[in-house]
Amino acid sequence: MSRACFFCQSLVVAVLAFSPTDPSFAEQDEKPAFLRAGMIGLDTSHVTAFTSILNDPKNLDKFGVKVVAGYPGGSPDLPDSANRLAGFTKTLKEKYNVEIVDSIEELLKKVDVVFLESVDGRPHLKQAIPVLKAGKPMFIDKPMAGSLADVLMIFELAAKHKAPVYSSSSLRYSPAIAGIRKNPKKVGNVVGCFSYGPCPLEKTHPDLFWYGIHGVETLFTVMGTGCKSVSRTHTKGADVVTGTWDDGRIGTFRGVRDGSAAYGAIVFGGKGVYTAPGSGDYKALMGEVCQFFKTGKAPVAAQETIEIFAFMEAADESKRNGGAVVTLESVLRKAKEKIGAP
Repeated sequence: MSRACFFCQSLVVAVLAFSPTDPSFAEQDEKPAFLRAGMIGLDTSHVTAFTSILNDPKNLDKFGVKVVAGYPGGSPDLPDSANRLAGFTKTLKEKYNVEIVDSIEELLKKVDVVFLESVDGRPHLKQAIPVLKAGKPMFIDKPMAGSLADVLMIFELAAKHKAPVYSSSSLRYSPAIAGIRKNPKKVGNVVGCFSYGPCPLEKTHPDLFWYGIHGVETLFTVMGTGCKSVSRTHTKGADVVTGTWDDGRIGTFRGVRDGSAAYGAIVFGGKGVYTAPGSGDYKALMGEVCQFFKTGKAPVAAQETIEIFAFMEAADESKRNGGAVVTLESVLRKAKEKIGAP
């Protein structure tokens, strides 16, 4: 086993199961029939999309989670945040009757579970710390953080405070993508994958963290963990990132900026080649998130999420070095040094 894999496994969070009747999650005598959710960061369309699903009376019995409070947050130096914050906050308040609060600390007094939704990954660590210290289960929307070091720190703190945490792109739950590894008759053993998707860049974030993460998560959904090295070819219109897995399999992500930017994957299997279209399935994602909130058990292991971010960081390092092969172990080592991890 590589040092990178060993390190990743050492950070897998040993989460605690809990129930909505646990007094540590609600300070009231009469417990509601649902978990009260709070949202941190109201500057993304996901906050209204998720709330529209969870707060629909027809869905309350199914999901058992209701968004009751939100803290706006926001990043003035990021147009995608600053230009949308007021509108989404107003919609949550006026259309869905969500209480808007002035601080994360105030929000935590009113909720059992948390969605960290800030579109900007840079403040995620700072915003996550009080939630982790409170021990409340938290779903962190993409990107989990603005750096690999911050991702590692979030998982370390989650383990320290025994706070369940989980992050995922909705592309993981696209029906065609999610079903590939459960279709041994059509595909057989997965021997390789070519995933693709939009990849606009944002100067405040590592290149693939901003939007390429959707296609990278698709790649790992199909391939699983075990990537040991990455190389990247970069042009103005596209990125092609190729990873080599420890068992010799090859997985590739094409990030598209010029031309059609659909999501999907071509999967190479022992019994056939399968093309799987991708589409963000918010209801499927909410089903996984709500089950996680109820059980405290993350459907995506910390090891896999860490490896996804190490893959993307290694891709940036490869770009900086003219397309050279970069190991995930090397970028994990640098990230550990930044946070003082052993």
